[in-house]
Amino acid sequence: MSSPCPAPPPKDGHTPSAEVSVAPPLTRDEALRYARHLVLPEIGVRGQQLLKAARVVLVGAGGLGSPVALYLAAAGVGTLGIVDDDAVDATNLQRQILHGTSDIGCSKVESATARIGDVNPHVVVEPHPVRLTSANALDILGRYDLVVDGTDNFPTRYLVNDACVLLGKPYLYGAVLRWEGQVALFAAPGGPCYRCLFREPPPPGLIPNCAEGGVLGVLPGIVGSIQAVEAIKWILSAGEPLSGRLLILDALELRFREVLVSRDVTCPLCGDQPTQTALIDYDVFCGLDADLGLPAENPTIELGAQDLAREMAGSSPPLLLDVRDLWEWDAGSLADRGALHIPMAELLDRTDELPEGTEIVTYCRTGDRSADAAERLRSAGFSARNLLGGLAAWAREVDPSLRVV
Repeated sequence: MSSPCPAPPPKDGHTPSAEVSVAPPLTRDEALRYARHLVLPEIGVRGQQLLKAARVVLVGAGGLGSPVALYLAAAGVGTLGIVDDDAVDATNLQRQILHGTSDIGCSKVESATARIGDVNPHVVVEPHPVRLTSANALDILGRYDLVVDGTDNFPTRYLVNDACVLLGKPYLYGAVLRWEGQVALFAAPGGPCYRCLFREPPPPGLIPNCAEGGVLGVLPGIVGSIQAVEAIKWILSAGEPLSGRLLILDALELRFREVLVSRDVTCPLCGDQPTQTALIDYDVFCGLDADLGLPAENPTIELGAQDLAREMAGSSPPLLLDVRDLWEWDAGSLADRGALHIPMAELLDRTDELPEGTEIVTYCRTGDRSADAAERLRSAGFSARNLLGGLAAWAREVDPSLRVV
């Protein structure tokens, strides 16, 4: 059944991905397509050949991966690898411009491949519809010259960084949340790696993901476009790369600032005496459940979706407390299970609405906000646990018909 989805000389130790003598020549059609590049002295025919010979892999075909893929394809980067095991969801379309309404439910790599082929049929797309793990990262990433990060979680971020350091591949980092974005080039020769800046991951749930914290739809377009610029500069050995510099964008104030980052000689990965020489279990390293990517369960303060379903079917079911905003509650909730709705911002002012002596289970979309809510309630003297993974876990494990936004 068919799918419904549609250069200047080297410097600073940087060697281009392909020498001109072996770089593929440009066809007449390509020369016409890239005419505005060919007149740039930093690119010209030689540089365009380097772009054609380059192999770049994008980890993630979402908000950041979308502009990176589109602009690198349009620029004539010859081979683009795309790693993503996710499917297109309606909530992606506010920012993930690789995909359209007709792609909902489709594999992101399949949707991306079709879109890139329409942008530039001269580009070879190598789809990897898998989750990047410690078992496959070295094999997949090792096939490319440059790795561009479009992920939104810490385990994959540390995995990509560590794999790039071990492989000797540059790692082009990008991140977005709410109104702020970051870009940097890590693991370049002589430069720092991600661990030089962030030695340890933050505690689980401390920093929300885009689903919990939100993100301005256009922000990944800006940050991803900067990543695309840096990728092209790296391939061409042109300009000054963002190695040793973390670029931070505050879109609300429209201000850029830089943080200088030096290689840490004590870094366990890229330091003078590295202690980590292989990939590790990054879910465990970040304090998450290895199978679900969720904070490891503590039965005294949280419970899984199936455990909650069993308790709800018992003789003394707990009170479900939804701490999401009103628009989220209206879109889909557990009201039919007797859930009470008190938004997080109003929780401590409305504790009088909670019956005394009742076991409470808090929930939100993914379990981050509600974990904080449960902690606040426990501090106020209530017996409260958190639904691990939130409504997303409930919909995945108990009630697939539930709509979660």
